[in-house]
Amino acid sequence: MSNYYNAFEMSPVPAPGMDGAPPEQFHGIYGMPMFVTVPTVDLAESERFWRDGLGFFNLFTIPGRLTHMRRWAFQDVLLVPTITGADAAPATTVSFACVLSQIDGIDASCESVRPGCTQAARTTPWNTVDLEITTPEHVRVIFTAAKPYDPASREARNLKDIGIVGPGASPDA
Repeated sequence: MSNYYNAFEMSPVPAPGMDGAPPEQFHGIYGMPMFVTVPTVDLAESERFWRDGLGFFNLFTIPGRLTHMRRWAFQDVLLVPTITGADAAPATTVSFACVLSQIDGIDASCESVRPGCTQAARTTPWNTVDLEITTPEHVRVIFTAAKPYDPASREARNLKDIGIVGPGASPDA
C-alpha cells in the first residue's frame, strides 16, 4: 500500500492496549456498510446465544423472518430462519451496501463471468433492493441498495410497525 489514510476516528474499535475500554453498544440506526446473515433453524435459541453468549443485543425483530443483532457500531448480524437438509441456505451469507445505480451493473458483470450465478433483484420489506449472487465457493453474496424513503409506502409502514422511523418522520406520525 503506497498511501496511508488514518481512518481510526470512523471505527468504534478502541486503541490497542491492556487498559482499552470497549465502546458502548450502539442502538442508533444507520446504513450498514456490511453485515453477515446467519441462517438458523431456531431463531429464539440463536438470539439467546448471540445475546447471552456473545454480548450482542436485539436491535429489532420481524417475527418469524429476521432478528437483527448488534454489538458495537458496524457489528451487525441478521439471524434468519432456514430449513435443514439439502434445501438449507448456504452457511455463509454476507451483504455489502451499494447504491441503486450499481445493481444492474453488478448483475451484468457477475453473469458475464459466471452465467446463472445471480437471482433477479428484489425489493425487500425494509426498503432496499437486493441482488443475490452465489460465488464459485457457494457463498451467498447480497448487494443491498437503499431505496429513497417514501413515508406513504408499504416499506415505511413495515419499518414503523417494528419501531423504526424513517428520515424526517416522527414515531407518532
